[in-house]
Amino acid sequence: MTSHRRLSLERIAEAAAVIDPVFLDSPQFLAESLGLDCRLVVKVETLNPIRSFKARGTEFLTASLDGNTSLACATAGNFGQGMAWSARKRGLPLTVFTAVDANPLKVERMRALGADVRPVGEDFDAAHKAARGFAAESGARLVEDGRDREIAEGAGTIGLELLRWPEPFDAIVVPLGDGALLAGVGRWVKTHQPAVRVIGVCAAGAPAMEVSLRTGRRFTLPRTDTIADGIAVRSPFPEAIEDLTGVVDDVVLVDDEAIVGAIRRAHRDLGVVLEPAGAAGLAAVLTHPGRFAGRLVATVLTGGNATDAGCAAILTAYQG
Repeated sequence: MTSHRRLSLERIAEAAAVIDPVFLDSPQFLAESLGLDCRLVVKVETLNPIRSFKARGTEFLTASLDGNTSLACATAGNFGQGMAWSARKRGLPLTVFTAVDANPLKVERMRALGADVRPVGEDFDAAHKAARGFAAESGARLVEDGRDREIAEGAGTIGLELLRWPEPFDAIVVPLGDGALLAGVGRWVKTHQPAVRVIGVCAAGAPAMEVSLRTGRRFTLPRTDTIADGIAVRSPFPEAIEDLTGVVDDVVLVDDEAIVGAIRRAHRDLGVVLEPAGAAGLAAVLTHPGRFAGRLVATVLTGGNATDAGCAAILTAYQG
């Protein structure tokens, strides 16, 4: 049964009228050049000012705030860029916490957008702890991707747009990190086309969400081990698990080798640059051809903030 407790269909529809149009109506097309046994529609979320889908959620959240609210968040990079873009647009002060080894391209862009970026600790969880402490001390509003419902509702506009496709999909395959994207898309899709199978994709080296949804109990990893930092969740939010329950039919795991292969195929066959997390959905389709053969499938290419060095390493000689 689809959860009705947090994510609102009315607010997802409202978000489509509130989000800056530069982030809406992203290209979605049949990717025939991939030569697959299924008909795969790709939705490209990289052709916007922050190169990812994240601003859909940050736009909807910041538009709902009253007054000159100071904001704080933790991020692997793309969410922080969305927050920085939306905060700057509305004149809201923003402090962002990242891991010390965060993607330097993402850090540079957050700063260019006016955010105060503070590298703290070795992973996202350390950055989140620092952001929470900062918010408590300073009075800033802590924005949490996967916990704040407006983030998921803004991301749900992707589901609204996907269902404009002239035929019903058999399956929609979505990268699964903190859960906001999959929860928002699943909420909209399962209400309007309940027969569509909604499938999440986690990195094999970061399966906390997959285990949590499969067992029905929140599962925390001691560490993650994947190149897909954008979906490397160690400790899911309980709210995200609740939002996902009832709208997700299955979660599959893809290893780093499959993700690298998907990045290469997107570059070669689609002319699209993807970062590892952004390629997870495509990796799942490529890895499980029999599962999707003969079907109409959609996936979301969620982000393209890859460094020059990262692109070069993946497109030339990945060593595993």
